[in-house]
Amino acid sequence: MRVLALGLAALLIGAAGAGSADKPAPLPPDEAGARAFFLKAAPVFLSPRCLNCHPSSDRPLQGDASRPHLMNVKRGPEGKGVTALRCANCHQPQNTPGLHMPPGAPNWHLPPPTMKMVFEGRTAAELCAQFKNPEENGGKSLDQIVEHVTSDPLVKWGWSPGDGRTLPPLSHKAFAVAMKAWADKGAACPE
Repeated sequence: MRVLALGLAALLIGAAGAGSADKPAPLPPDEAGARAFFLKAAPVFLSPRCLNCHPSSDRPLQGDASRPHLMNVKRGPEGKGVTALRCANCHQPQNTPGLHMPPGAPNWHLPPPTMKMVFEGRTAAELCAQFKNPEENGGKSLDQIVEHVTSDPLVKWGWSPGDGRTLPPLSHKAFAVAMKAWADKGAACPE
């Protein structure tokens, strides 16, 4: 009995020390679960609301058909356009009222050319690998990626894109939950 009691006490002490008051102990990896959650979130990245600002070229896309941006708009050295065609000239901190008018959110921009974060033409597996690679994701940790897709006003704009634009295929809440679950379960990528 004494050995059983000592073993139980050691187990409880070990469990209490595994996490902290601020952050619980990490969950054991669940590769199948992580893959499933990433596959649930991936269609959002490939929807026009995300894809249009994550093109494979230096020209943003626009509209639900993801066509090249009119007026030959380019990414520019900071991702905010060039010369008279800077993003903020048309894209204000909020949507312009009216059907298909210029959308807006605070700090409207594309990723800079040094870290393009391309979504266009990528598979779910390629997107996942890109998100996990700090050399391709702007030096972000998984927690920072989750925070970005959960809280960034420009990301959240995708769920209130203005009149005449479709919404991503998941609610923002379901998308954020899927991305957090993907990271919490070990961030395994689809094959």
